[in-house]
Amino acid sequence: MTDQTQTFREKLMQKQLLFGSFMKIAHTMPTEILGTLGYDFVVIDEEHAPINRESTDRMLLACKAHGMGGLVRVQNGAPSSILSVIDCGADGVLVPHVDSAGKAREIVSAARYRSGTRGYSATTRAGDFGSRTIAAHLDQQDRSIAVIAMIEDPHALEQLEEILAVDGLDAVFIGRGDLTVAYGETKGGSAPVKAASQKIAEAARAVGKPICVMTGSAADAGDLAQLGATAFIVSSDQTFLRNAAASALSDVRETVTK
Repeated sequence: MTDQTQTFREKLMQKQLLFGSFMKIAHTMPTEILGTLGYDFVVIDEEHAPINRESTDRMLLACKAHGMGGLVRVQNGAPSSILSVIDCGADGVLVPHVDSAGKAREIVSAARYRSGTRGYSATTRAGDFGSRTIAAHLDQQDRSIAVIAMIEDPHALEQLEEILAVDGLDAVFIGRGDLTVAYGETKGGSAPVKAASQKIAEAARAVGKPICVMTGSAADAGDLAQLGATAFIVSSDQTFLRNAAASALSDVRETVTK
């Protein structure tokens, strides 16, 4: 676990090694458990899990209780989606399907006050419930919110340089799952997805942008680290639960039936 005196965005931008997980269970306890284990961050998944704003708010509070970074994968790049989670105290957003420089500029603008169009309120968790001056709140939030673009569409690869050149876009996430489906593949590690991942990573490295990935195994993580990835999403709370439950059931059944 890394230095808790730094913001998640500072750690990300310094390319510290960071380890997190997707959270898909709309409850605080899975988040708290990962916090006790020393995970650096979690990504609350509003895109693919039945998580509403109130659940996100509580899960972010659990992150803060354990000094763990709390990101949210929003449903889309709409300003209202981004504002909702950063007002609740998210340390950053993962925005799906960022496939153009225009979309990248829009999501950065939605997350920033001084250089963007973020709607103002300081009577939120993000604003310490009104305890800061306007100037202090604007400075603190603009300094601490990480904006991460998910590159997961084949046509986005044609505009990588333009997307990555957008000022204020902090990092990229290589969306291998959506790329796999988009290329008509059904298995991970296919040739076109490997080539796309290589291209995204090379473009990010060329401009010094941190690279975030989801990994399914230690060996896979090692390969992605060789590409330059520094922020690793390790599985999800659902998968952890399923795998542990399946293993425990299998072990008990095998022992009892002998």
